[in-house]
Amino acid sequence: MGTFGELFTKIFNGDSLAILGAALAVVLPGIGSAKGVNLVARATAGLISEDPNKYGKSMLLQALPMTQGIYGMVTAFLIMIFSGATPGGTMDIAMGANYFFASLPIAFGGLYSAIKQGEVAAAGISVLAKRPDAVGKAVISASFVELYAILALLISLLLILL
Repeated sequence: MGTFGELFTKIFNGDSLAILGAALAVVLPGIGSAKGVNLVARATAGLISEDPNKYGKSMLLQALPMTQGIYGMVTAFLIMIFSGATPGGTMDIAMGANYFFASLPIAFGGLYSAIKQGEVAAAGISVLAKRPDAVGKAVISASFVELYAILALLISLLLILL
């Protein structure tokens, strides 16, 4: 049995930091996407209870908040590929920290923007209920929130590739 210091260095090494970063890149935007999609799906349920024919037009608004989860997954894959991290590996702790910090823009940017995009898209369902011909404007409004997730993804990718 080793000392606490030996156990600490075995658990908290560069590889575990990179793996933790990859996990955060998936989990936080995934939570945000689930919350955002839930908001829009609940609004859509109310809409189609009154007019089932509007379900098709609501699909894009429902799908928009899912993209942040996809961005997080792409980031996690790239961290795992470029870092070569394995549990119990020998990566330098500074390099692992670089990958961990590279995951943070999409982790937190994806979490927040997915929820906010879901709120805007749910409001778009109200537009669809009253003015079906204006659904494109509702999609564009929800897409503006997407820009911040894309910027967070780009920063994370740049930090991984540097």
